[in-house]
Amino acid sequence: MALIDYDPPERFVAGTVGPPGQRQFFLQASGGGRVTSVACEKGQVALLAERIEDLLDEYAPTSSDDDIVDNAPLDMPLDEEFAVGTMRLDWDPASRRLVLHLVALGEEVDETTDLAHLSTPSLRVSLDAGYARSFARRSAKVVAAGRPPCPFCGAPLDPAGHVCPRANGYKR
Repeated sequence: MALIDYDPPERFVAGTVGPPGQRQFFLQASGGGRVTSVACEKGQVALLAERIEDLLDEYAPTSSDDDIVDNAPLDMPLDEEFAVGTMRLDWDPASRRLVLHLVALGEEVDETTDLAHLSTPSLRVSLDAGYARSFARRSAKVVAAGRPPCPFCGAPLDPAGHVCPRANGYKR
């Protein structure tokens, strides 16, 4: 199937569509006059941001990333290419770039899988260390911008009301 490759992208961001509690999460790469948007879960975005920071701390602890800030919304219209199932991060020591592979739901992928010959669509994005760190920081902010957590149980507080299992003494 098709491998969509951005090496490097002009822009790569995480963003959402919809109000808190009903947000849909997307990763969006653009460059060369094209835009690719893939749907993902909030937990995937949070984990991706955390793992990118961990990988960069190990392989590129001294990257200059203070001047890279992208707070713009996702590019519209938003045409979803696929929903992300598996994510894989690699570090390319020759180019000193982080390589992110996003594979559509339905494909079994592990560290030995040749991602260039998958039967489902996939997206590959290569980022230098500074841009990758900027992406991770924005992603963490996007995840944190949702509904605040309940101080007792940690579940998201719904504006319409929240039945807290810890405050009631039992879970319904």
